[in-house]
Amino acid sequence: MQFGVFTVGDIAPDPTTGHTYSEAERIRNMIRVAQRADEVGLDVFALGEHHNPPFVPSSPTTLLGYVAAVTKRITLSTSVTLMTTNDPVKIAEDYAMLQHVAQGRLDMMVGRGNTVPVYPWFGKDIRRGVALALENYNLLHRLWREDVVDWEGSFRTPLQGFTSTPRPLDDVPPFVWHGSIRTPEIAEQAAFYGNGFFANHILAPNFHFKPLVDLYRQRFEHYGHGTADQAIVGLGGMSFIAKRSQDAVNAFRPYFENYPVFRGMRLEDYMTSTPLTVGSPQEVIDKVLTFQEGFGDYQRQLFAVDGLALPIDVALEQVELLGTEVVPLLREELESRRGPNVPDAPTHASLVAAKYGDGEARQPRPNPNRGDNLSGTSPYQDSDPSIEAHFPVAL
Repeated sequence: MQFGVFTVGDIAPDPTTGHTYSEAERIRNMIRVAQRADEVGLDVFALGEHHNPPFVPSSPTTLLGYVAAVTKRITLSTSVTLMTTNDPVKIAEDYAMLQHVAQGRLDMMVGRGNTVPVYPWFGKDIRRGVALALENYNLLHRLWREDVVDWEGSFRTPLQGFTSTPRPLDDVPPFVWHGSIRTPEIAEQAAFYGNGFFANHILAPNFHFKPLVDLYRQRFEHYGHGTADQAIVGLGGMSFIAKRSQDAVNAFRPYFENYPVFRGMRLEDYMTSTPLTVGSPQEVIDKVLTFQEGFGDYQRQLFAVDGLALPIDVALEQVELLGTEVVPLLREELESRRGPNVPDAPTHASLVAAKYGDGEARQPRPNPNRGDNLSGTSPYQDSDPSIEAHFPVAL
């Protein structure tokens, strides 16, 4: 079972002080959250992608590349990478590069996002959002697994003899989670490929997304990837922790009740009806255990802990409490409850082992079909001149 934190990089005025972080401060603070999560032994740090104020993470690979350099063991991920408004060729290359930079400590979550204006900003039609997401991921899947791709679809120019570079580390693509809260087609696609499915249920009633998770599990089994209980499921959540329950409620109330998304809502009502947990470490543990009871055994639990204008010192304290007082007990309890055949979440190491066993991983080299279009030479010219004769370069 993996535990971690995710951030959407939102900026809002602190309702208790009136202070609003600058974009530069917010970016630095996200990095500090990732470092603290690594230090306290959490498994995952995930970053959203947004292109509209008041959010700042428009380039997840840039920030995650820096985080890779200042952390040691934590897995980096996204929550989510927009599969609709990004070019799948650019995603293939950017995240393969990041996978190399992070030395395998990377997976990614793909999804449609929830911001309507983003589509026309990137020349896309929101009415084709589901079709865009499906086709773009189908292409991404091939680009990471085929050295040379010929492809034609509905939403971008065709590809002829195309090789995305760099190739995935060890010729093993990053594991992909499909994030969705409303779209059965995305659950179907995740199941078809044997990928993970992530339900970020922080803004909906308790177990609202169980039917979607159940559909994914059923189709995962249908496609022959394993039994339904072996499907790879992740869940989101939001928590605020203090040693004493009432201290947590008193401290979190102004941030919750003054945040635009929750304005007009009463904190206690929201805590009762949704996965939000505000209270002692034991109360957070108890709430997460209900997730396992409702959704079944699952592989990844992420918490949102640094949003709603929380000061950075408070956010870092939340990460500390998660890592030291909540997650260790959750690991123990959930492991004792886990079914005998339920797998762990895939990692780069486990995927390499599954592909190669005890053999040496493949290290891709430049494709001799492509050559160097600038100088007219082949990357293989020095090592094997005979190859060049078969692939002349037209100038």
